[in-house]
This record gives sequence, structure tokens and C-alpha cells, in this order.
Amino acid sequence: MGRRVPPRVAAPSPGQGPRPPPSAPPSPAMAPLRASVRLLLTLALPAALGLGPFPQGGPSPRRDYCVLGAGPAGLQMAQLLGQAGRDYVVLERAAAPGSFFTRYPRHRKLISINKRFTGKVNGEFNLRHDWNSLLSPEPGLLFRHYSRAYFPQADDMVRYLGDFAGRLRLRVLYNTAVVHVALRPSPRAWNGHVFVLTDQRGRHYQCSVLLVATGVSVPNEIDFPGSEYVEGYESVSVNPEDFVGQNVLILGRGNSAFETAENILGYTNFIHMIGRSRIRLSWATHYVGDLRAVNNGLLDTYQLKSLDGLIETDLKDLAIVKDSKGRLHVTLRILMDKANQNPNATAETISLPQDEVDNFALRVPYDRVIRCLGFTFDFSIFNSTLGLAPGKGQKKKYPLIKASYESKRTRGLFVLGTASHSVDYRKSAGGFIHGFRYTARAIHRLLEHRHHGIPWPSPVYPITQLTNTIIRRVNEASGLYQMFSVLADIILLKENATGFEYLEEYPLRMLAELETLTGREAQHGLFVVTMEYGKNFSGPDKDVFYYDRAVGDVEDAWQSNFLHPVIYFYHCLPTEKEMASRAPDWPLPRPVAIHHIVEDFLTDWTAPNSHILPLRRFLENCLNSDLRSFYAESCFFFALTRQKLPPFCQHGYMNMRGLVGNERLRKHGIESGLMEDYTAIKEQPVAQKPGDPGIPVPSSQHDTSTKEEL
Repeated sequence: MGRRVPPRVAAPSPGQGPRPPPSAPPSPAMAPLRASVRLLLTLALPAALGLGPFPQGGPSPRRDYCVLGAGPAGLQMAQLLGQAGRDYVVLERAAAPGSFFTRYPRHRKLISINKRFTGKVNGEFNLRHDWNSLLSPEPGLLFRHYSRAYFPQADDMVRYLGDFAGRLRLRVLYNTAVVHVALRPSPRAWNGHVFVLTDQRGRHYQCSVLLVATGVSVPNEIDFPGSEYVEGYESVSVNPEDFVGQNVLILGRGNSAFETAENILGYTNFIHMIGRSRIRLSWATHYVGDLRAVNNGLLDTYQLKSLDGLIETDLKDLAIVKDSKGRLHVTLRILMDKANQNPNATAETISLPQDEVDNFALRVPYDRVIRCLGFTFDFSIFNSTLGLAPGKGQKKKYPLIKASYESKRTRGLFVLGTASHSVDYRKSAGGFIHGFRYTARAIHRLLEHRHHGIPWPSPVYPITQLTNTIIRRVNEASGLYQMFSVLADIILLKENATGFEYLEEYPLRMLAELETLTGREAQHGLFVVTMEYGKNFSGPDKDVFYYDRAVGDVEDAWQSNFLHPVIYFYHCLPTEKEMASRAPDWPLPRPVAIHHIVEDFLTDWTAPNSHILPLRRFLENCLNSDLRSFYAESCFFFALTRQKLPPFCQHGYMNMRGLVGNERLRKHGIESGLMEDYTAIKEQPVAQKPGDPGIPVPSSQHDTSTKEEL
């Protein structure tokens, strides 16, 4: 409920007399009538304004776009849709944005970096190291204004998201929990059908495009004998005093498990942690979702022999038995199954592993067992006709979607944010704010072309700017840097390589469909610019800190291990078949040519000899041209000795422009008297000749100097 504001009497308009005083309070007899009027207004006004649902059984309001969820991904898409002037609404179950962060992480410290200082003022570069901000035109809506902590508190994220939605006036319907989503055929709709969303009150909403940004919020559980004695991460106490002197077993190996252990590490007798897979450290895998250093105190106490420990086994093979004192014993499921065959069996009579193997690792009883197995996507609200199915293996907690983030079976259904991580799971940052803010923008650009006829943004440059444009992007662009090997810059060459179009941050795996999805043509060759790690650098079994891990020689740039730019050259777009049959661990099919810019300790690829010169030579070999800049004298000699001039001379010298496209310097030269204003001369009427009134006659000295220049 909103805060009540005392009534105010509006001031009279200029030229009008004073307003009458407010009427007296209504009598008690009028109260029921006024209550009825308020009820009618409550039901009618939202529908009349187009901002809310109609009651069940009435006509459903139709939107072009429905965004499901007002978390970071939903708000990012709402900002993009609103900026483009589109018809959309966001449906949010809670009373405010970012409801996930009001509960999680349970111990309130985020693991997303809030790097406030980089030593640079370039906003795009700074976003490389800002993992919490969303994209917006408002400079004040950067997360560094909300927290000074390197690892900020979750409450700061809630406050930030609330301001983001409020200051940008995003259209969000709060307290609207969608409980069912279905399809209904509609020949007049963009996709041949509309999505019908039903909320907790039975009200319906319709939209042509559905953008699902609900995240992964359903706790993962494993059903094994005795699982009813296990406490969940979502509900276990966060007060360390509740664990004083206890033996604790934690099920799970991710950040939530280690975050829980970190909170109680100094209060327990010991903590044992059990999981099927081995520990994956983010600094070894380059994957932000793996165990972060800020949470891994238990690894120290384990390796330094301080009673805490890690055990690897499949949780499905275990069972938990509670004794008469309320303590929990871990046994094997197979022993539990044998005991269940005896109708007279009790908890105390169930055989425990130490009866057969007296050094069974989990033979001590535990006071508490805590489940920290992460979260999964809520598939329950989607009708089976939508075909939104879970992925396979480790991706089963995410819906299976195409590389364009659209459902494989239902056109017009897109998945945003953390739930879209199946596209780049364990490969890039698409499951986190600093990654999916860019994939949301890519989805929006696809929709702008598909439904509104607006091609993907692609400024056109002369070919002489090719080297500089690539160097600028690989040194500044945040989307390339964070969504490495997933989003790429595409350079489409013009005929005869006279110029190029530059498409930023396009989904790499959709390269074969670029012309259809963007409205741009790739008829004369293309370059693809990506950021990549080395093929053999990371992994849980690798020593990533070995002595000669870095590559410094330009000749060995292709062996670079750390994140570095890679440029692919193709004569034409790869086909879908070529994309599907590409080599394992390669983001693209075999190109005509490929160039690695050698890794750099400062991630600053501006060294003239190590970075820029090799790149220019690679581009020149691909284009069979010379991309260098020349003085006018050199262009003059080229014109006498060669049939084809370098592009710089074609665009500059041959068009009487010594400095390509630099209007400021040209005006300065004219104003200082160093050069003639040829534009003013060309604007004179053709019939006029030198000597006519208003046309100055150049002096003989000026004529002579002009002839010498020619």
C-alpha cells in the first residue's frame, strides 16, 4: 500500500478568484456509497488507461511485448523497449523490482565486482569492470553510485534496481504473479499466435512477443532416504551463533555451499562438504559461476588440517538416519533398502557403513545437514504447447533455446538473463548481469528488425578506417570483452573493399543467418572480431599459474593463453551446415584467414609494433590493398607509377583532400590563409567568369604557386 498523503488545496489559476474551501467531511451514511464508487474506480481505471488487466471473462488487453519478471534482465529489456517507443508491459510477482535479491544470497554479500576506479574516463571501458550496472542513457544509474564495496551488499542491488525502474519510468505491473502461460492461434499476430498469461487472480494478459526474465529461483533438491531431515539453503538460519559447537554436513560444491560454510566456519566443531563433482575454482576455469576466492575459506582449513573436509561422492547413493538423540547418521542407500525389507526395522537397527568399513569417512554423527545445490528454472507455469523444455546434463536447470535466445519450438518466445545461460553455460558470462545486459540488447536489435523493419545498427566507414576501428573496439568494448566467444563484431565489406559496415555484438553462432536477422547484406566478404582465451589455458586439472604461461612474442600470438582479440576473414557467410560441423571448441568454421592479436598484460592492444602493425598487415593481405596513410607527395608518385592507388590516396589526394574527413582542420587552414576555400569557389554560378563583379582575380604570384603545386 502506498503512503497516505494529506490533501492539498490547489492554488487558483492566474486571473481567477479564490477557490472555494474544501467541502465538509461526508456523513457516516454516505460511507457505503463512497466505498462502492472507490471499488468501481479501482476496477475500471487500470483497464481504461491500458495499464492493467481486465477481470476474468472480459476482453484481455493486448500488448506487443510482455516481459515476465522485473529483475535485472527484465528491467534491461524494458529500458530498451521504452527507449525505442514500443508497446510493452513488465509483469512482476513482488511489490518492487529485484525480489530475488531481497532473499539471496542469504548472507547478503554479492560476488559481482564493483570496481569503481580504473584510471580511465571512457565509460564503455569502465563497464568492462563494472559487473552490476545495467545499460541506460542515465549516467547517474551506474552501480558505483550505490556502493563503495568491491563486493557489494545485496540490499544495494535492490535499491539500485528500484531506482532504475523508477527514474526511467518503466512500465511495471507489481504484485502480478503469472501462474500460467499458454498459446492461442491468431492469424493477425506477428508470429501467428498470441501468448495468454494468467495471474494469481485469474486475470488474463495477451502479447505478441513474450520475453521471459524470471531467472532461476526454484531450489534444487535430491530425493534420497532421509532427505526430510535436510535443511535448505533458502531457509537455514544465517545466525552463526545457532551453530556453536555443532557438527555440520553441507551438500553441494558451489558458491552457495561455500558461502554458507564461510558464515559459520569459526563457530562449528567441523564442517564436512560433500558433492559429486570436484571443486572448480573460477580463477582456474575463467568462469564467474565457479567457486570464487571470496568464499573459499574452507579450502584453507581443509588443506591445513583444521578438521574441516571435502568428500566426493554421488548424493543419490547416500541416505540419512536419525537416531533417538536427534543426531543424523549418513549411510548408503543400498543398506537402507536392505533394512526396509525387514518390517520390524527401526532407525537404530539400520546398518551403517562403519559396521563393514571401520574408516568410513562420514562415520561421525551430524547435528545438521544443509542442502546448498543451487537453483533451477520454474517450468511449471508454461503450458506444454510452448515446448519450453529443460536442457540436458548440467544444462537441465535452464530452458533449451536457440543461440538467438528464442525458443526452439515457439516463435516469439525469448528467454533473457540468468535463465538464458544454456547458450553459453560455463563458457562465458551470459548468466550474470555483466553478460546478459548485452545479450538483452542483441535480442532487442533482432526484434527491432523482425517486427519494426529497423536493421541492425551498422555505421559505414571508409576502408582507411578499418584498422583504427578494430583497435578502438578491442580496447574499449565491454560487450566483446565480457561475452567472449559468444558475441562478436561483424565487419561487412563494400564492393571492391572501398568501405565497410560495422555491426557490434552480434550472436556469433547465428552468423549463417546474419542477413535474415539483421537486414544487412554480406555480399563482398566479412571480418569477424571476437575475444577468446587460449584453447589449452584453463581447466580444473591445469596449473594456470605455470611460469611461462604468458606469450609475449608476436610470432607466437596464436598461442596466446589469456583473453585476446581474434579476427576471422571469410569471402562469404558460412552456411548453417558449416556452422553445425565446425571443429570442436572452435566458435566458427575454418576461415580463409585468421589473426590473433598477442595477449597483453594490461589488456591494452595499442602497441605500434606488437599489436597495430601485425593487424594492419593481416588486413592488407586479406584485402590485397595498402591501408597506410601517406603524404600528398607520396600519393602523387603513386599516381604516376601505379594503376591502383592505396585507398588513403583515393579518398584523400584524388579528391583534393589531404586530410581525410577532417573538416575542423580544413576550416582552420582556410581561416589562417594557408589554403584556398574551394567550396566557396564551386558555389559561384557557372555563367560567371574571373573578372566579373564579385569574383576576385588571383595575383600572378598566386597563379604561379598554384601551377607549381599542380
